Amino acid sequence: MQAASAKHPKGLFVLFFAEMWERFSYYGMRAMLVLYVTSGLMRTDRYANDDVYGSFTGLIWLSPLLGGYFADRLWGNRRSIIRGGFLMALGQVLMFVSASYTVTDKPLAHTIMWVALSVLILGMGFFKPNISSLVGQLYPKGDKRLDSSYTIFYMGINLGSFIGPLICGGLGEQYDAAGQPVQEAFKWGFLSAGIAMALGTLVFIWLKDKYLVGPDGSELGVVPNQVTERNNNIAEGRETTASSMKGVAIWGTIAAVLLLVFRFVLDSDWIGAFIFSVAIGVSGLIIADKSLTTGERGRVMVIFLAAFFVIFFWAAFEQAGSSLTLFARDNVDRAYTIDTLLGNMVMGLLGMALV
Repeated sequence: MQAASAKHPKGLFVLFFAEMWERFSYYGMRAMLVLYVTSGLMRTDRYANDDVYGSFTGLIWLSPLLGGYFADRLWGNRRSIIRGGFLMALGQVLMFVSASYTVTDKPLAHTIMWVALSVLILGMGFFKPNISSLVGQLYPKGDKRLDSSYTIFYMGINLGSFIGPLICGGLGEQYDAAGQPVQEAFKWGFLSAGIAMALGTLVFIWLKDKYLVGPDGSELGVVPNQVTERNNNIAEGRETTASSMKGVAIWGTIAAVLLLVFRFVLDSDWIGAFIFSVAIGVSGLIIADKSLTTGERGRVMVIFLAAFFVIFFWAAFEQAGSSLTLFARDNVDRAYTIDTLLGNMVMGLLGMALV
């Protein structure tokens, strides 16, 4: 790492560790979520997979649209990351509180869980897109180190996704002498995820002013991107506020109509209908944006094309937190030389392989 730090800005490693702890927190919690719903709250596997995990995962990857908007127009990257980090730490603490009531008051535990997941979704939206965007801002345009910087950053993601399920899963998934899950043990796994998230956010706050600077020495992520964007658009005679609001109104109406179609015609649940309609509406708004040049619109279309095929990968990948976790719990022989691997620890093996 010392050799790498001589070639890369130290700010990269600030982002590396902040993202590592965030992934530790997320994947540690994700490893336990379905097991908590089925064993702690005593709900069915189908409810845990579809209603809880499916809705949570879908919304958590939709929320960066909101987080990116706030960062670009109101807060800037830094404040968005900090607020998102503390929101996720709060969400994990609320999961800890939920798990503390699994024995005495399951309806209350169930309600607190949904509040906690909502806070986690909001926090992820503010944190995730903004910390990734800071990586590229550390380097001059066209710098050859940029590719390797994202490789290093991605290693932090994989390291966190490996350690998180091992530690959080080891603390949260415990069994008594009769082989039955200890319902209250889940709270310790959630608490460890919250501590990790708080630690990552505090490290970011502590080191951001010193190391998160651009090639010219200016502080990164302080001023919302809209300020620079607005100045560029005015100078180049591009998008006006009126045309932008007109596009929002048109595609917002299309998204609202699609929401009703998905829900009542195609019989989708409300959350699924919301995710599909917003995704289509926002995609249309981006493509129809008059401020884009021909070259920019072509690159956006390439991104959409790549995103379409990536859907199939992520659809399979996200089974790790739901159906594959239950399969590992019920059908996989996890015998080890010293002890028995817990079902949610199996999730960490992918991260280890990628590291």
